This record gives sequence, C-alpha cells and structure tokens, in this order.
Amino acid sequence: MDAGEYLETAVRDVLTAAEPGVDDQVGYAALLLAVTGALDEADRLAGQWLARTERPADALAAAPVRARAWAMLSEARGGRPEWAEGLVPLDLDAEERAHTAFLTKPVSDLDGVLPPGLAAEVVKQVAPSRPDRVRAALAEGDLARWASLAGPRPDVATLAATRALAPALVAGADPLGLRDWAPSCAGALVAALHERYPRDLGSWPELIAEIMRLRGSGETTLLRGRSPLPPPASEAAIRSAELRLGVGLPQDFREFLRTCDGLPADVVFPRLLGTAELRAENGVVILAEPAVLLLSASHVVEVDPVLGTTVHPSFRAALVQHATLLAQAG
Repeated sequence: MDAGEYLETAVRDVLTAAEPGVDDQVGYAALLLAVTGALDEADRLAGQWLARTERPADALAAAPVRARAWAMLSEARGGRPEWAEGLVPLDLDAEERAHTAFLTKPVSDLDGVLPPGLAAEVVKQVAPSRPDRVRAALAEGDLARWASLAGPRPDVATLAATRALAPALVAGADPLGLRDWAPSCAGALVAALHERYPRDLGSWPELIAEIMRLRGSGETTLLRGRSPLPPPASEAAIRSAELRLGVGLPQDFREFLRTCDGLPADVVFPRLLGTAELRAENGVVILAEPAVLLLSASHVVEVDPVLGTTVHPSFRAALVQHATLLAQAG
C-alpha cells in the first residue's frame, strides 16, 4: 500500500466528495488506523467526524462487513469507544459464522459477469470455482500472507471482522506496517474535516469558552465566572490604552477585551496581554508575551520560529485558528 498516495486521495475526498463519499472514506480510514493498532487515532478520527457532521455513527459502518468489523474490534478491546455507542449491537456468534462462510466461499472469475441463468456446468468448465487467496489467508490466520496479497487498497474491514484475529490487531499486530504513519494520517484527515465542516464559534464569550474547554479548563467553570480568565476590561481602560498606544484598536479586539482583559497562555499559544500591558513599537502593537502576536494596520501577524509568519485578517481569525488547532489535536 502506498500510504502517501492513499492519504492524498483520502484528504481530497473528505474535502470535495458528496457526503456519502466522505463517510465512506472516513469509515475506511478509521478501520485502517485500527488494524495498525492505532486505536486512539482511529477513535479521534471517528469522533471528530461524528462531531463535525452530526450524522449517525452507523454511516461509518453502512456495509455489513464494516459493522461486523467494529463489533469484533470492540469485543477484543473490551468495549465500545464513545463515538461507536450509536452503532447497532450485533449477535457476534452469528456474525462470526457468517464471516467464516464468507471467507471460505469459493469464487470464480465469472462471478457477477454472466447472467445467473447460465448453466452451472458451463461456468464450471470455463472458470471453475476456487478459494479466494486473500480471504483464505484470513481464514487460516496468516496475517503476513494476507498483507502480501492485500493490494493497493487492503480490505481492512474483512480483516478486522475476522473474530480470531481481532485480539492480535487490537494488541498492535500491524500487518501493514503503518503504525508510525498513523498519527499523520489521522491528523491530515481531521484537519480536512475541520476545513469542510467549520464550527460556528458564535459570540466572543462562546469563542473564549470553547478555547478554554479545549484547553481543558472547563466550559462550565468559565461560564459561571470561576475561570482563571481575567475580568472584562472597562470601556475606560480600553480607551486609556488607545491613548497611551497612540492608535485605535480594531473593533474585534475591543470586543475581546470586553470579554476578558487578556488570556492565559497554553502550551501552543502565548499569553495575550491585557489593556494595561499592551505596548507599541514603531507603530506596531504587541499583543502577546512573548511578542509573537502583533497588530499592524488592523491585521494580526503571528510569528512562529518553526512555521514562519502568518498574517491573519483579524484578531478573531487568529483565535479561531487557535481553537481549530486545539480541536484537531484533541
């Protein structure tokens, strides 16, 4: 399997395909991550899909074999992940019998090609039935042989639905050797979901509450006024800062200050300064400590020593981007 080529196609589908195509691609990718032993990444991707699309979990397992696969993986890991609570419960013993029959069913090159009424003897002569080599490897529990035969888009649903193999997959057997690639795969697809289904973060209090929730500070505490946030700045304090700086502050930054007079730092974002700490150098207002967030001509410039410089069209846009990155990481 060419992981890079697959991921490029998957991201494109998530961004541009019709909704059923998005569900199919995310459902496949989540199972692909799961069979590498990257269960946390699989759950993160499926959970973000669920939160962004608000479609039922069954849409990730519309095909019977995919539904069976998630059921077998959940049994092997001792319970369903949170995102999968909406999946229809299955009779695992009955599903195991059906899957065994599927793995051992003979196939012919003419299956699905000739009309069903054609004489069976003719079909036998032209294209006799034989075991499917890929499915036979699963029936025999030979993961290495399955991986060698799986092709460019491995049938990971049929693999995961094989009850006898599910515990080894959950334990990290990783037959495709993709474990180290799994985090970047999940991250790219989660980012694509966020781009396709952007979250409406509403008013300034709602945006700040969401940021603090994603940071782990607790939205309920924030909304009740017991958060570590500074109190709102008064209009007098904002006007005094403008006079001291010698520039007028953009309306969206003023609204931020009216919500909270600054913002604590987290591991990926600097501390935002309050009205009393704002300072100007050469006409540029420094908004953060360290000075990596600058206000210049109503644009906010973010300076990152690794990623370079990003120009945000507004202060709110910079915070929305911060919230998006926090959500993707979660």
